[in-house]
Amino acid sequence: MSETHEDIEVLIKKMAEDLRDHLARSGITDPVMVGIHTGGAWVAERLHRLLDLEQPLGTLDISFYRDDFTRIGLNPQVRPSHLPFDVDGRHVILVDDVLSTGRTVRAALNELFDYGRPATVTLAVLVERDGRELPVQADVTGRHMALRRNQHVKLSGPDPLELKVQDVD
Repeated sequence: MSETHEDIEVLIKKMAEDLRDHLARSGITDPVMVGIHTGGAWVAERLHRLLDLEQPLGTLDISFYRDDFTRIGLNPQVRPSHLPFDVDGRHVILVDDVLSTGRTVRAALNELFDYGRPATVTLAVLVERDGRELPVQADVTGRHMALRRNQHVKLSGPDPLELKVQDVD
């Protein structure tokens, strides 16, 4: 099963509309956006453009913040995080491609707080799936996917973006 580039762009447009509504209801103006490498950064680039945000897009590489780092080993493509704005007191939109266990989001929050104390953090994810291990939920979701335990969702990109469900042994 896979989602085409066109399907994903429709989901991202829906997410942008939902984010606008969420921010308006919350009274949030001038938020900053941070994408989690790699897939979250790709989704964040599109959302950032659709929302026409004034501040530049930030990115986080949470490789060293993972609680399973010793089990999974060093990611050979570790990238530096880049936050071209002050986080203190800001309303941050944190973007990831897939929310599954919640561990990536936990790691991203740990790193984000190393840069300062945001006023709020809004979580936006392209795909939310079952299997949460931590109490993490998205404020804005492109779609929910009910998958078996041996299935994983993988976003490839950046251009075009494609979602694939893969069986893992």
